[in-house]
Amino acid sequence: MATNLGIDPDLLKRALAVGGERTKKATVNRALREFIARRSQARLLDLFGTLDSDGEYDYKSERSRE
Repeated sequence: MATNLGIDPDLLKRALAVGGERTKKATVNRALREFIARRSQARLLDLFGTLDSDGEYDYKSERSRE
């Protein structure tokens, strides 16, 4: 899917310098993957503390091999 984007040339130049990719296309694709990964991780962090825990659950007994 070919797409024309108005990307800030200074940002792209900086991304090329720090990202280590050889092409603009590879740099943009990597940046998009990293953006998605960070946003996904942030959503997981929002879930912490939202689940109820069972104080009587003995997780150590579940680890035994007997």
